[in-house]
Amino acid sequence: MTLQEIQKIIKGGEGRKTEFKRSQNRLPNNLFETICAFLNSKGGTILLGVSDDRKIIGIDQNEINKLKKEIANLSNNPQKLDPVFMLVAQEYEIDNKLIIIIKVPESTMVHKTNNEVYIRNEDGDYKVSQLEKIAEIVNRKKNYFSEQTVYPNISFEDFDISLIRRTKNLIRINNNEHPWIELNDKAFLSRAGFYKKSDNGGKGYTLAAILFFGTDELIQSIVPAYKFDALVRKFNVDRYDDRLTVRTNLLDAYDLLMGFVEKHINDPFYLEGTTRISLRSKIFRELVANIIAHREYLNASPAVITIFKNKIVFNNANNPRQHGIINPENFTPYAKNPTISKFMLQLGRVEEVGSGMKNVYKYLPEFSKNSKAEFIDDEFFSTVVYFETSETMSEKTSVKTSVKTSVRILEYIQENSIITIPEMAKNLNKTTRAIEMAISKLKQKGKLKRIGSKKDGYWET
Repeated sequence: MTLQEIQKIIKGGEGRKTEFKRSQNRLPNNLFETICAFLNSKGGTILLGVSDDRKIIGIDQNEINKLKKEIANLSNNPQKLDPVFMLVAQEYEIDNKLIIIIKVPESTMVHKTNNEVYIRNEDGDYKVSQLEKIAEIVNRKKNYFSEQTVYPNISFEDFDISLIRRTKNLIRINNNEHPWIELNDKAFLSRAGFYKKSDNGGKGYTLAAILFFGTDELIQSIVPAYKFDALVRKFNVDRYDDRLTVRTNLLDAYDLLMGFVEKHINDPFYLEGTTRISLRSKIFRELVANIIAHREYLNASPAVITIFKNKIVFNNANNPRQHGIINPENFTPYAKNPTISKFMLQLGRVEEVGSGMKNVYKYLPEFSKNSKAEFIDDEFFSTVVYFETSETMSEKTSVKTSVKTSVRILEYIQENSIITIPEMAKNLNKTTRAIEMAISKLKQKGKLKRIGSKKDGYWET
């Protein structure tokens, strides 16, 4: 999150998706009421070290690491937050003062803190005690998140244990103090949100668990239409120049799809300060993650990445919240599959919800001149990134050169109606082949015709 984004949030004040808390040297007593309310509602952002009247109070720098660790531990403690939802607290410096920002997404489940359910309203956090109101929250979440579909017949033994171990290693690399690391494999899946109660009261592993840790055979048996397609259509636009079809677990799917993008998209040299960074990675790694994290997996349509000469298009089936082109100035990011999104955040595959769009707008102008991007939220979510490559730039240069050559030929013939092609090539400082190609196009357009033989060199414009 940038300084400008933080200042904009503070300027906007508290609301349905924003909460300020003073918290100079300890966590506020009602912090988890707000976290619970955001999880049960539409998500939101909590700023610690900011007062209700938008003043930046700051947090004691000697206490900030302790507070961040407490947030991580308490969000992972079922006695404090049930079911648990691992949250990451990030510190920022603004006006020479430290604050903590907690970004809380909408959850797939109904959460309690201190055995009470809370929801968010414009005025703050409200306790929900009526069963019918809790049922409304359950039904609303059920309609959005098919990733939480429970499959009671799937057991732990159906999963590929090596995938569980790989994900734990990736989490350790991303955060070596992560509280999930030391859990046994079953407890790890439960804490990560992959094991839950079904609507009829039974328990089981979810579709999200199957997609991450299932064997290829198990995944295809549960969602037989599941696949990702990656295509290159730079020359053969009716079919494809290269193709990759992915039907495996989400961990390997990300690596395979990102490898395909790296194979076909160049990575121009770029320094951020004195450090070289990969523009290709900054722009496309989270767009690849987004097509995985936000697609609707019970829809039979494949998610598709198509690379053209001057653009790359990401398409995936979607449960839209709005329809049409997204305006980045007014866009509030949200997770279509919160469990998958949260897990990819822990793996270090993404930075935060919405960071893909942010990085595209930030780095695309450095990646390519005359570039732009569009994000379209509809029954299919589409991301289109337009850019210029060395190929398209060469083609434009070639076209411009050809046009200039044609104009000079017409002017030259009007002054010298009797002239041969070799003479034109010499006088215009062009190759014979270039003159022949330009003349051929002029003849096709009816702007030039030969009178007499090649040897005579008679022309008429």
